[in-house]
Amino acid sequence: MPHRTVAIASRVGLHARPAALFTQAVAASGHTVTIARSDGPAVDASSILQVMTLGAGHGDLVTLTVDGGDAERVLGELVGLLETDLDAPVS
Repeated sequence: MPHRTVAIASRVGLHARPAALFTQAVAASGHTVTIARSDGPAVDASSILQVMTLGAGHGDLVTLTVDGGDAERVLGELVGLLETDLDAPVS
Protein backbone atom coordinates (compact mmCIF):
# COMPACT_ATOMS: atom_id res chain seq x y z
CA MET A 1 0.00 0.00 0.00
CA PRO A 2 1.35 3.42 -0.88
CA HIS A 3 2.16 5.71 2.00
CA ARG A 4 3.68 9.13 2.49
CA THR A 5 4.77 11.25 5.45
CA VAL A 6 3.74 14.91 5.48
CA ALA A 7 3.91 17.87 7.85
CA ILE A 8 0.60 19.43 8.92
CA ALA A 9 0.40 22.97 7.50
CA SER A 10 -2.79 24.20 9.18
CA ARG A 11 -2.02 26.69 11.93
CA VAL A 12 -4.29 24.90 14.41
CA GLY A 13 -3.28 21.42 13.30
CA LEU A 14 -5.89 18.78 12.53
CA HIS A 15 -8.67 20.26 14.64
CA ALA A 16 -12.20 21.42 13.79
CA ARG A 17 -12.34 22.82 10.24
CA PRO A 18 -9.10 21.28 8.88
CA ALA A 19 -10.03 17.86 10.26
CA ALA A 20 -13.53 18.11 8.80
CA LEU A 21 -12.26 19.08 5.34
CA PHE A 22 -9.66 16.32 5.40
CA THR A 23 -12.02 13.56 6.57
CA GLN A 24 -14.65 14.62 4.02
CA ALA A 25 -12.05 14.29 1.25
CA VAL A 26 -11.05 10.87 2.54
CA ALA A 27 -14.67 9.69 2.62
CA ALA A 28 -15.30 11.07 -0.88
CA SER A 29 -12.28 9.18 -2.24
CA GLY A 30 -13.94 5.83 -1.59
CA HIS A 31 -10.58 4.40 -0.48
CA THR A 32 -9.43 2.92 2.80
CA VAL A 33 -7.10 5.52 4.29
CA THR A 34 -5.25 5.54 7.59
CA ILE A 35 -3.31 8.33 9.26
CA ALA A 36 -0.75 8.01 12.05
CA ARG A 37 1.66 10.15 14.02
CA SER A 38 5.13 8.68 14.34
CA ASP A 39 4.54 7.93 18.01
CA GLY A 40 1.15 6.26 17.74
CA PRO A 41 -1.10 3.77 15.99
CA ALA A 42 -2.78 4.38 12.64
CA VAL A 43 -6.44 5.45 12.75
CA ASP A 44 -9.27 5.57 10.22
CA ALA A 45 -8.73 8.83 8.31
CA SER A 46 -12.42 9.08 7.40
CA SER A 47 -13.41 9.44 11.08
CA ILE A 48 -13.24 13.02 12.31
CA LEU A 49 -13.19 11.85 15.92
CA GLN A 50 -10.26 9.51 15.35
CA VAL A 51 -8.35 12.13 13.34
CA MET A 52 -8.87 14.77 16.04
CA THR A 53 -7.74 12.38 18.79
CA LEU A 54 -4.35 12.14 17.07
CA GLY A 55 -3.64 15.60 18.46
CA ALA A 56 -1.62 16.46 15.35
CA GLY A 57 -0.53 20.08 15.55
CA HIS A 58 1.03 22.52 13.11
CA GLY A 59 4.29 21.09 11.77
CA ASP A 60 3.72 17.60 13.18
CA LEU A 61 4.55 14.72 10.86
CA VAL A 62 1.84 12.21 9.99
CA THR A 63 1.92 9.21 7.69
CA LEU A 64 -0.97 8.51 5.32
CA THR A 65 -1.56 5.06 3.85
CA VAL A 66 -4.08 4.47 1.06
CA ASP A 67 -5.49 1.12 -0.07
CA GLY A 68 -7.41 0.69 -3.29
CA GLY A 69 -7.19 1.30 -7.02
CA ASP A 70 -5.57 4.57 -8.06
CA ALA A 71 -4.13 4.89 -4.54
CA GLU A 72 -1.18 7.04 -5.63
CA ARG A 73 -3.49 9.71 -7.08
CA VAL A 74 -5.66 9.75 -3.96
CA LEU A 75 -2.57 9.86 -1.75
CA GLY A 76 -1.28 12.88 -3.68
CA GLU A 77 -4.57 14.73 -3.29
CA LEU A 78 -4.77 14.05 0.44
CA VAL A 79 -1.14 15.03 1.01
CA GLY A 80 -1.87 18.24 -0.89
CA LEU A 81 -4.69 19.02 1.55
CA LEU A 82 -2.49 18.48 4.58
CA GLU A 83 0.25 20.65 3.05
CA THR A 84 -2.26 23.51 2.81
CA ASP A 85 -3.27 25.80 5.66
CA LEU A 86 -6.96 24.85 5.72
CA ASP A 87 -7.63 27.55 8.32
CA ALA A 88 -6.29 30.36 6.15
CA PRO A 89 -8.85 33.03 5.25
CA VAL A 90 -10.36 32.55 1.81
CA SER A 91 -9.50 35.49 -0.46
